[in-house]
Amino acid sequence: MRIDKFLKVSRLIKRRALAKDVTDSERILVNNRVVKPSYQVKVGDLISIIFGTKTIVVRVLKIDNSTKKEDATSMYEFVQEIKEEV
Repeated sequence: MRIDKFLKVSRLIKRRALAKDVTDSERILVNNRVVKPSYQVKVGDLISIIFGTKTIVVRVLKIDNSTKKEDATSMYEFVQEIKEEV
């Protein structure tokens, strides 16, 4: 599954178009590498999402093509949150 679709289905980012834009702006890293929206996510990947002064890191646990809102968090586990001081 593409990274932009994974971010949308897992509800880490609300819309796929937004996920694509964030990925194009090099604010998504997988295993500490900048990736393109077409990157194929694999179980075990560490995804870092840069939100302004905050970065969250999650590990991919499973890949589903669609999921209910309640089950979305089962697709990943929260690893770390990094806050940048201004």
